[in-house]
Amino acid sequence: MKIAGWVLSGLIGLFLAIASATPKFMGMDAALDSMEVVGWPTKYLLLIAVIEVVCVVLYLIPRTALFGAVLTTALLGAALAANLRVDNPLFSHTLFSIYLGVALWVALWLRDERVRRVFPLMG
Repeated sequence: MKIAGWVLSGLIGLFLAIASATPKFMGMDAALDSMEVVGWPTKYLLLIAVIEVVCVVLYLIPRTALFGAVLTTALLGAALAANLRVDNPLFSHTLFSIYLGVALWVALWLRDERVRRVFPLMG
């Protein structure tokens, strides 16, 4: 169970670092276009990328994982709100933050016994 949690956590970390933050750091068209769609100025691209990386690093360090999960959840909530505001497609864009957030917490639950004690599946 713990190994599955770490594998899933690693995949989430890779996704956020490579597929989400890297295009922002590099100023790639995909990142610029998505900022334009949601109505955010591109001057925030670097800041958002740094926030994403900090959240991922905190999430992957066992001692700060809970704090990283909470911060990443907040970041995903902001992404959901931005996509909802501009009426992006519901299941592919807007709810993607929910899918990723659930996976993030499931991975943390699997890898951390303290989280399982707080959120037991069976009473």
